[in-house]
Amino acid sequence: MHNSLREKEWATWLRAAIAGDGVAYQRFLQAVTPFLRAMARRRCESFGAPASEAEDVVQEVLLAIHLKRGTWDPARPLGPWLSTIVRNKMIDTMRRRGRLVAVPIEDVIETLEADEQADDLDHLDVERLLARLKDPQRDIVQSISVRGTSIRDTASRLNMSEGAVRVALHRALKTLAALYRSDNS
Repeated sequence: MHNSLREKEWATWLRAAIAGDGVAYQRFLQAVTPFLRAMARRRCESFGAPASEAEDVVQEVLLAIHLKRGTWDPARPLGPWLSTIVRNKMIDTMRRRGRLVAVPIEDVIETLEADEQADDLDHLDVERLLARLKDPQRDIVQSISVRGTSIRDTASRLNMSEGAVRVALHRALKTLAALYRSDNS
């Protein structure tokens, strides 16, 4: 598939996901993850970071996409938005390690080439990490992040306020990120 066609398809799915379509959100995440992984590997290589950092960056990017998906302007191309998130998360990773990072302006806009290999272990990793969360956090993450159910519907189903669901989701995602980092360090 041509890159611009793929980007349009991803943008269509993300627009639908923002509107509350959980199936579209799942399609978007499954399609974009190999692209993000390839981009993170290239960034690690260009910054002189160990290749092992790439997967941590991908997880941080996926969390950022989830939390900030409402900031994407649907009238603008999706590729530069994703590239910027990857670049920023890579810089954050390098800063945590105490390295000086210089990012050439040419690296801001990446082409949408991705390794088409899907990692079957991703699903197992997600399930293993989710199993370590306590209810209702696990239920909230599965409902909103995995199935794409809206916060309103999740709150209604769990007899919680929308604010409480947002707080629980935020805390659960922070916990998942910490668990993932501790498992991979």
